[in-house]
Amino acid sequence: MKARRFVMIGIRPVNDQDREWIAARLASGWGGPMQAYHSEYVDCLALKGLVAGDREGFLLYRPFGEDAYDIVLLEAFERGEGIGTALVDAAAALAKKTGLRRLVVTTTNDNLDALRFYQDRGFHLSALRPNASVAARRLKPSIPQTGAYGLPIRDEIDLERLL
Repeated sequence: MKARRFVMIGIRPVNDQDREWIAARLASGWGGPMQAYHSEYVDCLALKGLVAGDREGFLLYRPFGEDAYDIVLLEAFERGEGIGTALVDAAAALAKKTGLRRLVVTTTNDNLDALRFYQDRGFHLSALRPNASVAARRLKPSIPQTGAYGLPIRDEIDLERLL
């Protein structure tokens, strides 16, 4: 992993008062609380989560198999400030404390920033699901055809970090 600037950011579990705020963030930036991936529709408001600082970002996760947490959604409102890193590291520490061996995350082929971010934090590519976005669009038609950098959104890519 490359050296990064570390900033002390308090991380705490999502509480009931955070749910309305998270719902508003999901409505404005993610097309609502329901997210489609892994050929399923996931209600993000029902997930456990972590909040950074004074609501500077959040991470939502769920159990994945018997040995992992699945990071379903990560949002840091200021890039380059260590917020996303702090949230991922806190999720890793929580998973390890509960006896889990891995963190997993799924992104799409167009999301080069996420692919860079996660690999820079010790994740490696673990699976590719070609054309998975076709099935996801059946569940959530609002998923655009084109994403970051003008690339077509087609495939799901899984990454994992061993703990």
